Amino acid sequence: EPIITTALERAHLSLSDVDIVAVTNKPGLPGSLLVGVCFAKAIAWTQSKKLIGINHMEGHIFSSFLENDVPFPHLCITASGGHTALFLVQGFGEYELIGHTDDDAAGEAFDKIAKLLDLPYPGGPEIEKRAQAVGFEDFFAYPRHNPKSLDFSFSGLKTAVLYDLVKRNLYDMQTKQLLSDDQALKNQVSSSLLVCIGDIFTQKVSLALTTYPEVKALTFVGGVACNKYLRKRLHEVAEAHNLSFFFPTPQFCTDNGAMIAFVGNYKAAQESFSGWDLDILK
Repeated sequence: EPIITTALERAHLSLSDVDIVAVTNKPGLPGSLLVGVCFAKAIAWTQSKKLIGINHMEGHIFSSFLENDVPFPHLCITASGGHTALFLVQGFGEYELIGHTDDDAAGEAFDKIAKLLDLPYPGGPEIEKRAQAVGFEDFFAYPRHNPKSLDFSFSGLKTAVLYDLVKRNLYDMQTKQLLSDDQALKNQVSSSLLVCIGDIFTQKVSLALTTYPEVKALTFVGGVACNKYLRKRLHEVAEAHNLSFFFPTPQFCTDNGAMIAFVGNYKAAQESFSGWDLDILK
């Protein structure tokens, strides 16, 4: 309740000014989704408001619209600790999944490899800072995923980093501990990892743009879109194809209510409301 109260106070509104209640009902952790859906239903029922269930991924896909006027059709790459995917976006609520991760998400790879290196959580910002310190150079040439597929895979990349450290006698598989606190080494691994993920992103996007030449723009959303190096790499791809490039500001890259409200707004305009039987993960 304090979150709702604070949001209304900052917007200088009351619940009576609200027409629609939009809530994330999938995908995600069941406990979190259940609390949110039950709370949203309670507000909608007691205040006689209409209810709309929102796909969390759809919120991210359209988060770049919060601050930009993005043309259709466009290509959207979503990346965070829980998802990495490519979407062809034709209109509001009209999108097609054209590539997804077969295992780990990009943000998850950052976090797991940061843990290997005894770096703080979340791993992405720290890895980018260390990579910048050594000029974003690729020291170890970690493997890139299948260049002929639009799907992603980051589990193999994590394993490749681990085995490379073991081969260099820098990681003990039995104790699961890093055997060196060499900061230069950590910087080199971080840089090689970031460049590798940048290569994977640009390769997948380039292939998608060849497959779907009709797109007019590229968007990069999700928590990983806070990474300035990856934004730069994708911006270069967009420019090479004469496309506009859009991304949300950091506050709208990570999970947020604004993107859910945005999707709820256009769904309300489309009269795509949910019933009181709205459930999670359905």
